[in-house]
Amino acid sequence: MAAPERKLKVAIMGAKGYPYVYGGYDTMIKELGERLVAKGVHVRVYNHRALFKDRPRVVNGIECIYTPAIESKSLTQLTHTFFSMIHACLSDVDVIFVVNSGNGPFGVISRLFGKPTAINVDGLEWLRPKWKGLGSTYFFWASKMATKFYDQVINDSDEMRRVYLELFQKDSKVIAYGANPRESVSLDPIKKWNLNSRDYFLIVGRLVPDNNADLIIEGFLKSNSKRTLVVVGDVPFADDWANRLKNIQDPRLLFTGYVTDPNELAALYSHCYAYFHGHEFGGTNPAMLKALGYGCAILALDTPFNQEMLQKGKHGRYFEKRAESVKKIVEQAELEPERMEGLRLTARSGLTQKYNWDFVTNQYLEVFKSLAKI
Repeated sequence: MAAPERKLKVAIMGAKGYPYVYGGYDTMIKELGERLVAKGVHVRVYNHRALFKDRPRVVNGIECIYTPAIESKSLTQLTHTFFSMIHACLSDVDVIFVVNSGNGPFGVISRLFGKPTAINVDGLEWLRPKWKGLGSTYFFWASKMATKFYDQVINDSDEMRRVYLELFQKDSKVIAYGANPRESVSLDPIKKWNLNSRDYFLIVGRLVPDNNADLIIEGFLKSNSKRTLVVVGDVPFADDWANRLKNIQDPRLLFTGYVTDPNELAALYSHCYAYFHGHEFGGTNPAMLKALGYGCAILALDTPFNQEMLQKGKHGRYFEKRAESVKKIVEQAELEPERMEGLRLTARSGLTQKYNWDFVTNQYLEVFKSLAKI
């Protein structure tokens, strides 16, 4: 009688944990982890202990390990991954999967222990305005170290693969971020803000300089639009730049702060006149995928990443990094309601197979099996 096939054991670390969903990496771990469990994989996720009051060992079939960190704005994430990496290397997991290029140097630990590893390096962290000086230097160095110490580098867009080839002479495997499209979303969840369908423009994202909310707000307020600009998002710490934006007094501006209710967020996307995407650095962006999945007309900053996601204008229109360009695209959008409706009707077709979570999971599983030699 043949011995039962051994379960592949995968450790995942570098985000806040499971089932905590706050950002793109947390969402990816949830979507990927649950699907891997359904395929018979033993999944272990390293959770940031301080974020979890209740600490069950197993949640939805996923093993949760709660590791500590040095709690500070710049050290929390890195020290959490450091402790998690030590724990995983001393365990019987077959493969270690790390997210975030800032964790690049920790690959030297798994290399010393002989544990196969993969890392998803995300975007151009070293160019983000929040990482000035030493932070920027660290992220560039850490991203380079990721290409030296990890067995498989994963990027989520063809443009990021090109960047890593050019800067670090390292090829990577492209596995996109997944999307969950939805149709026929009720308006009811957003009536609390007195919003009506198609009566507002929308921004979704952290209030940080590289998402360019300031530029979009300035350009919008210069326009002759009578609609509202709804800004969803905030920052989890006191910040002068974000506070300056939130203190702008104009009846056409609505700051909702964080919106954690998925039905409210779905309604905000689904009923907007147009969704503004000002994200400047990075590959496949989760907020953009949501906008496509909810059938939004998309107005995006003209970057190589946004050109790739919107198939060079097939599923959206572009503005330049100037307030006048934003003003112009707002006024054009309002003069062309038929064209905006056309973008809404075709948005979901922009979610090609590569953005399907099941397809994404199968690609990751192939990588993990190859690394584990199973």
